[in-house]
Amino acid sequence: MDSRGFDPKAPGWLARARRCPSPNHDRRPESAVDTLVIHFISLPPGRFAMKTVEDFFCNRLDVHAHPDLADIEGLRVSSHFLIGRRGELVQFVSCDDRAWHAGVSVLLGRSACNDFSIGIEMVGDERHRFTRRQYARLATTVAVLRRRYRLRFAVGHADIAPGRKIDPGPYFDWDAVLALPAFAGLERPSADAAGIMGIRNTRRSSQA
Repeated sequence: MDSRGFDPKAPGWLARARRCPSPNHDRRPESAVDTLVIHFISLPPGRFAMKTVEDFFCNRLDVHAHPDLADIEGLRVSSHFLIGRRGELVQFVSCDDRAWHAGVSVLLGRSACNDFSIGIEMVGDERHRFTRRQYARLATTVAVLRRRYRLRFAVGHADIAPGRKIDPGPYFDWDAVLALPAFAGLERPSADAAGIMGIRNTRRSSQA
């Protein structure tokens, strides 16, 4: 195991990520971490403020600050990482622990994807392109993660929860991301028309 890029005094925490510890996590079961799950998030919808997301993951969000926040009142969720529009990197949960990001989900017949995945939220939505800085930060983050974890899959939330989720959405450039050196060898499974997961060639179409 190569721990370069991780804090030697805090297992599972990246040395260069700003920490914002979330209470919304628990211990992983005895299963290897082998999957990245990529999401998008904007709170309120269409607004790209980092602090609102941080407050949400840390259970301190003022849901009365905007009408569109009322629907998430009482939700207890988190992700391991958040990547801002300018490439900022925030970590909420140790990668050795289970963040609550995937919900009801299935990957290649394995349910409860939180058990074996690392969640990365990209600040954005289904109407805007992600920034070059975000993609660059995603690449450097994944490169560090692969030193410690034997990752095999990179998926979007929509890939493991089809019909329920759409992120990271149509403006996430899967072809470019999977061509990055940091993602070399990772596979992106997708649900076919029958709902059965099958491996797709990482160089082919990114349509789910």
